[in-house]
Amino acid sequence: MKRTGAQILMEILKEEGVDTVFGFPGGAVIDIYDELVKTDIRHILVRHEQGAVHAADGYARSSGKVGVCLVTSGPGATNTVTGIATAYMDSIPLVVLTGQVPTQLIGNDAFQEVDIVGITRPCTKHNYLITQTEDLARTVKEAFHIARSGRPGPVLVDIPKDVSVMEVDYEPIPRIRMKSYRPTYKPNLKQLQKVVDLIREARRPVIFAGGGVITAKGAEPLTALARKISAPVTTTLMGLGAFPGTDPLWLGMIGMHGTYRANMSVNGCDLLIAVGVRFDDRVTGKIDTFAREAKIVHIDIDPTSIRKNIPVTIPVVGDCRVTLQELLKLLEKDGLEVPSDSIRPWLDQVEHWKNTKPLAYRQEDVIKPQYVVEKLYELTGGEAIITTEVGQNQMWTAQYYHFDRPGRFVTSGGLGTMGFGLPAAIGAQMAFPDTVVVDVAGDGSIQMNIQEMATAVECCLPVKVAILNNRYLGMVRQWQELFYDRCYACTGMEHAPDFVKLAEAYGAVGLRATRPDEVEAVLREGLSTPRPVIMDFQVEREECVYPMVPAGASIAEMLLV
Repeated sequence: MKRTGAQILMEILKEEGVDTVFGFPGGAVIDIYDELVKTDIRHILVRHEQGAVHAADGYARSSGKVGVCLVTSGPGATNTVTGIATAYMDSIPLVVLTGQVPTQLIGNDAFQEVDIVGITRPCTKHNYLITQTEDLARTVKEAFHIARSGRPGPVLVDIPKDVSVMEVDYEPIPRIRMKSYRPTYKPNLKQLQKVVDLIREARRPVIFAGGGVITAKGAEPLTALARKISAPVTTTLMGLGAFPGTDPLWLGMIGMHGTYRANMSVNGCDLLIAVGVRFDDRVTGKIDTFAREAKIVHIDIDPTSIRKNIPVTIPVVGDCRVTLQELLKLLEKDGLEVPSDSIRPWLDQVEHWKNTKPLAYRQEDVIKPQYVVEKLYELTGGEAIITTEVGQNQMWTAQYYHFDRPGRFVTSGGLGTMGFGLPAAIGAQMAFPDTVVVDVAGDGSIQMNIQEMATAVECCLPVKVAILNNRYLGMVRQWQELFYDRCYACTGMEHAPDFVKLAEAYGAVGLRATRPDEVEAVLREGLSTPRPVIMDFQVEREECVYPMVPAGASIAEMLLV
């Protein structure tokens, strides 16, 4: 049967289970849009292409599916780059469809032509320029396969206008198999037996989990492992929710703004089982002091991540969920039981660290941002999907909102993209229309993609935005306070908009709290309103995020006040 490229693309999207596409139309993709509206695939019209990628990203992180966005050529394509890099750094499965000028014009500096394949090569898992309509079906199928398999990531497919218009014979493509791309899912059992031996010998074990555990749906076996071997658990920012935040073995987040007990536990452990992490600099601090007393096991599906930043004792290449399940089987077969008297001193030490240096703040006359996050947790019962922008708002959320399940915390970790939270919340709300979705934001970062409030209003998405408004670029200001003699160079934002009026201008609801006794009432009203809401909390201007590890220091060398 003859089909145009645009019609074939729609067939492939349906075969791949795509139900939502985030995008912005233009001349190079007008034929694709003409076919898209004839399908039952929902299209979410964003107000900026960066918002489209972040929304697809939020959809993917919360649902576990591949996020899809569609934009036109030239500036439409280049506007996606920050969103693509955000997803790439955090290993999020996306398929980004970009329009391109007709093939005969490529290289001629045609109107709205740009080499988006060349531009995005460093920040995609793979990318394609399709030059023949006959190749479109297989290429898009491959893109989905690559995006979701192994270590996930964004894949870009560039589609020239003539490729989407031309008619060719079409037959459904069978299941994709790529000889040159075969991720390792099953671990080497001999390596796992060595891990069992280390667990048997350990007296001060710690489990260190990252976003790879959530991606692999490995939270359940991770929790079972921790409880079986009585090992305290810490996670990266991306790993929050991989282990219940209310469990007695929970240490809190590790790293630059990690908890005292998490950093001290990793600093003092004799066995560190690292699962689905990449040991980035915000976690390790000074590398030669990181877990220096420990033997390190590193489990990851990406062999290039192992030993990339930290030397390890036992590398294990494999899918996190499959590997943890196999490890549990070996432990059962081995009959390993951790003697309570041998590990009790370690657990007592961890409890001592927890009690002597807990996360703390003092709520007095001015609203403390930590208080807003704690109240948000209390009123949602920890059941909301929380997105964040980047900066102090992100760290306070990580510290004071307790995530018991994966997929409930959606944030930009590796790239640290301001403007991520609102469009990501829109994506998460599309994936879970009946779940409360809240973007915890700063007054600086929320303005970077504030235009997406129009998207939320138009689509009747009851997304909530809680702005911790300190009228500063807060995290940069904190560094200036601590390390630059309070020279607040270009970080003051006294002339921010009136967010209540701005919300109303978009057709949303605007609320404000200026005193601590107003916080709960504003949150209750905002959370119960079945419309998009912006809640403006005017917080302590010079509040800092603690603990904090100074740049270049060991994670055990924390500033605590």
